[in-house]
Formats: sequence, C-alpha cells, structure tokens
Amino acid sequence: MSEGVAVVAGAGGFIGGHLVRDLVEKGWTVRAVDQKPLDEWYQHLDGVQELQLDLRLADACAEAVEGTDRVYDLACDMGGMGFIETHKADCMVSVLIGTHLLLASRDAGVGRFFFSSSACVYAAEKQTSTEVLALHEQDAYPAMPEDGYGWEKLFIERMCRHAREDYGLETRIARYHNVYGPQGAYDGGREKAPAAICRKVAAAVRSGDHRIEIWGDGEQTRSFTYIDDCLTGTHLVTDGDNHDPVNVGSAELVSINQLVDLVEGIAGAQLDRSYRLDAPQGVRGRNSDNTLVRELYDWEPTTSLQDGLETTYRWIYDQLP
Repeated sequence: MSEGVAVVAGAGGFIGGHLVRDLVEKGWTVRAVDQKPLDEWYQHLDGVQELQLDLRLADACAEAVEGTDRVYDLACDMGGMGFIETHKADCMVSVLIGTHLLLASRDAGVGRFFFSSSACVYAAEKQTSTEVLALHEQDAYPAMPEDGYGWEKLFIERMCRHAREDYGLETRIARYHNVYGPQGAYDGGREKAPAAICRKVAAAVRSGDHRIEIWGDGEQTRSFTYIDDCLTGTHLVTDGDNHDPVNVGSAELVSINQLVDLVEGIAGAQLDRSYRLDAPQGVRGRNSDNTLVRELYDWEPTTSLQDGLETTYRWIYDQLP
C-alpha cells in the first residue's frame, strides 16, 4: 500500500536522487522534479514520474505539487565553495523556488512541506576559528550567514515559519551539514570537499603523478555527513512534530589535511601536497551541535567519516577514465 504521493523538488541532484529512491523503498509514490535535462540527473528509477520543470516559476510549482500529499524542497542552485563564492546572485535566485513551492503547496492542500536548509545559514562570526564551537540551532541569529547561498536558505526558513503561522501549512526544516557520498558531483566545480579530495587522490593513483592541490592551508575544519545519515535525519525531521530548524550533521570534526590523510589511507597512497592559498575556502571552522536532534529523536549520524569516505572513494575511482 502506498504511503501517498510525494514530490521531490531537486530530484536530479545528489541528495534528491537518493531521497527519491529511499521514498520509493518506503512505499511512497514519487513525483521527481528538476530543472536539469533528464540526461543530466544523477539517478533514475523505474516507476517514478520524472518532470523537467523550472521551479523558479509559479506555474511550474503549481504543476509539480498538484494532487500530492507531501513536498520535499531540495531544489536550489548550489555547489562547493568554488561555486558558492562565485555565483552569489545565482544562489539567491533560488528564493523564487522556495517561495513559489510554499504558496503552491498551500493552494494544493499539501499535508507536509520539508525544506532542506544548510549550515551556511550560521553567523560567520561564530566560525572564525579552526577550533570552532559546535553550532547550535540558535546560532543562526543575529543573522550573518554565508553570502548569497546562506541568505537564500535563511530567507526560506523564515518563509516556512510564516507559511505555517499564516496559512497552516505544516513545514519542517533540516539544516544539512556537508553531505557526501556516491552518486553525486565529483568534478566540474559543484563538488563538495570529500568528493573533490577523493577525485584528486584517485586521479593521482591512476596517473602515477602523486601530487595533490589543496585549497587553503588545509587547516580549515568541517564535519561531513554521509548520505545515508542525511536521509535518516530527513525522515525523522519530516515525520516529527518539531517546527523549528534542526541540525542534520555529523559532529566528527576534521581538518581538510586530516580529510586528505583519510583518503590517502583508503587509497594506499601518499601524495605531495601543494596549497593554493588564494582559492575559495569558506569559513575557517564549522561543526554541528547535535543536542537538539538527540533530544527530539534520540538519534544523530552514526556513519564514521572513514566508512563513508571508503564507499565514496571506491565509487569515484570507478567513474574516472
């Protein structure tokens, strides 16, 4: 028996593609929507309705959500720091997607609306040290998020809140922290650090040229969330009763140099490192405080970075020519 009809906006992307598959396995009838041409989607699944729609347009959003029970809004223009820092206006235009999807969901009587926010909403002044304190949900205010992409995410968080207060639309929000895994971008500028490092190490191993370029000094710190944990957290937040944003992220803090160490160990290689200090780096340090997600759902991500990277590295290695 079907759980109902769910729309995944951004289904052609990395997380969206995994979410579509997961929802189908859980018994949902899924309508997958993305602006990208179908041959550019990361995953396809038999029996899923796939629509290419520009969700920046109100009419497209109305078509996407008609006759559905649940909407997952993962659609936005984004990528790694190399993309985010050079496409701020493009990232901000995604406010149209969130706004039109919320209004269309209100008009269509959608039962629940999930919004994938980001750790980029957190105030920059709290992320200036590599030994950053883990970020609590309240640390998004006073507001000074990542320019462009972070402001877009924070704006739609507020729209979700007010759509619930004014229209009675049940909205749920997860703040994702650096999600990675197989079946995603690993080159071209939109990849995140784990995929980029896996690709660089794999390419060095394949070519025999044991050198790697690292953006920044390698001491900047992050936590990285494996895709399976991201999906578990997404379902807990969407199905739960909490209306406010919740961190969905690993608390395993590492430096970029340590990330390279781990991938080198998986590959059985040791590379000569050069550091590009003028490259985009983002904030100096960022980590997830998981107190709230533990209190609400008795859960936090469980996949170690070592285990997640091993799966990701093997997949990326097999994709390279």
